[in-house]
Amino acid sequence: MPEEIPKDSVGLVTPQTLHFDMPLGLDCGRELPEYDLIYETYGELNAERSNAVLICHALSGDHHAAGYHSMADRKPGWWESCIGPGKPIDTNRFFVVSPNNLGGCKGSTGPVSINPQTGKRYGPDFPIVTVGDWVRSQAQLADRLGIERWAAVIGGSLGGMQALQWAIDFPERLRHSVVIAAAPKLSAQNIAFNEVARQAIMSDPDFHEGRYYEFDTVPRRGLMLARMLGHITYLSDESMRNKFGRELRQGKLNYGFDVEFQVESYLRYQGRSFVDRFDANTYLLMTKALDYFDPASKAGGDLAAALKPVQAHFLVVSFTSDWRFSPSRSREIVKALTEGDNPVAYAEIEAHQGHDAFLMPIPQYINVFRAYMDRVAEDLS
Repeated sequence: MPEEIPKDSVGLVTPQTLHFDMPLGLDCGRELPEYDLIYETYGELNAERSNAVLICHALSGDHHAAGYHSMADRKPGWWESCIGPGKPIDTNRFFVVSPNNLGGCKGSTGPVSINPQTGKRYGPDFPIVTVGDWVRSQAQLADRLGIERWAAVIGGSLGGMQALQWAIDFPERLRHSVVIAAAPKLSAQNIAFNEVARQAIMSDPDFHEGRYYEFDTVPRRGLMLARMLGHITYLSDESMRNKFGRELRQGKLNYGFDVEFQVESYLRYQGRSFVDRFDANTYLLMTKALDYFDPASKAGGDLAAALKPVQAHFLVVSFTSDWRFSPSRSREIVKALTEGDNPVAYAEIEAHQGHDAFLMPIPQYINVFRAYMDRVAEDLS
């Protein structure tokens, strides 16, 4: 817990929830008759309502992007390095809105929520949601908050995909799109990683076809394995080597199958802690949303054609050691934007942290991000 709140933090924050009682049509052909979105805000909306910034979270993220919920919090929000006074997303200049996506497990309507039609948790009956569905629900949230146009929509990883989809689906409703460590669609390898993670969860005897709530249990082993696998893909070989090498926990080999290497201990810890804070059905939904993301598919596979409606200016950022969403995938987005004469700035950051680098306070990254957000602030009217 912090002894005192840092001066460059947004401080203590309280989540808010909005209920939407109008049906939301989904890409899968179903609809949610009603839903809740939980979100946090940082900073103040100006009189012109022109300084609002939307933060889109990644697979295991949520609405708590910055600040603390109480002085007892052990850690701040997941993007504390970039959101706050004087930081790239400067809350002295911007009104920041950070929602938890539909299908989430932190307060927005999802599998753990009560289905009003049955009086039980949705569980596996919660419909498959897509990045496009999230963007439409976020547009409804913007309407309720009185925000006609975002100064910027910003996200990393799966959040960056949302920022890209926003620019396509609602071109007149954002001035800037910041796409960090993302891709225009998943590679076959990435889809394969997601499928192994899902199989780990669904093959757990405690999964009960997604109805584990009714059995008062959790598919702990499967979700733990899914997280361990995912976490490996978020790191780079160099970062794991620098952090762990082949260091042994007890300084010697024990010739058994218990934990011997420090990296094994670390992964098991990450898996166990994740089980205590995330829902297995939500993990399945989020990985499927990743798999399905492919805006070019509606334009015959032509990404430049799919981006033709875009009006926003773009910042695209990648990291050299990110092999989950490599720089070449970001350059695909940049190439498609430039083919359509869309304004785009691109930065490839030298970093050894792998995919998770977008969460880190890497100096070159922070400087590029801040410089671009200075431009966003200059465009406010």
